[in-house]
Amino acid sequence: FQIGVNETNAYEIPSWGTGFLWAGEQCAGYYGEHDGIKEVVVGFDIRESDFPLKAEFPVFIANSIRYLGDTSLLADNIYQAAEQTVTQRTEVHREEKRKIAQYAVSLIEPQDFIYLDAGTTTGYMLDFIEDTRATFVTNAVAHAQRLAAKGIHVILIGGTLKSTTEAVVGTMAALALKDYHFTKGFFGTNGISLTAGHTTPDADEALVKRTAAQQCRKQYFLCDNSKFNVVSAVTFAALATGTLLTDAAPEEYAEAADMIVC
Repeated sequence: FQIGVNETNAYEIPSWGTGFLWAGEQCAGYYGEHDGIKEVVVGFDIRESDFPLKAEFPVFIANSIRYLGDTSLLADNIYQAAEQTVTQRTEVHREEKRKIAQYAVSLIEPQDFIYLDAGTTTGYMLDFIEDTRATFVTNAVAHAQRLAAKGIHVILIGGTLKSTTEAVVGTMAALALKDYHFTKGFFGTNGISLTAGHTTPDADEALVKRTAAQQCRKQYFLCDNSKFNVVSAVTFAALATGTLLTDAAPEEYAEAADMIVC
């Protein structure tokens, strides 16, 4: 597979190392053990690349941790490739999602410029949003329709419509989002892991989520307790990004992320 990066270092592989990543004929990544210490080295800033958008990224992270020896970080993770439809997900953990959604709505202020991500938990926020002067931008067709029906100012971004999540995704949507500067963003997530952060099964949807999150002054990730230690194919945000809104979480996440238990 190929990775897009802004710039990368070229390495001379040490005698104790093995190259695994190449830029043409030059080594851009190697691993090995030296003086009893195992190392995995990549020659670029992962945050300045599209590597996290690749399906291979969680595999790379898992293999690196396994090689470096701390497999306890992997033991409880569930690796998830398939994605349920909106209809299938709506009634799953319904009360937990509604509780989280109600708290999320309490954070909205009259002058906010809000990004509202597609998803079932963000969708439950619409049950609690009443008369507000806040403006909403969303990639969810159903969210936009319900907000408009309430007389709320809403902007629906354009792009490719994904049938399973009823979300607008892809490059066009991501490019449109770069022109916006949101005060707050509310995001759904398919999985949360100490190793892989926030993940989703689809690269096009991950691109939109990541771009929108980067354009927000504050990011809130809405996730019920079933999402912890689940890894989907593509990372769209680091665990330390923004604030988690949840009904309950494993103890090990308390220090790894800013979190509010609703």
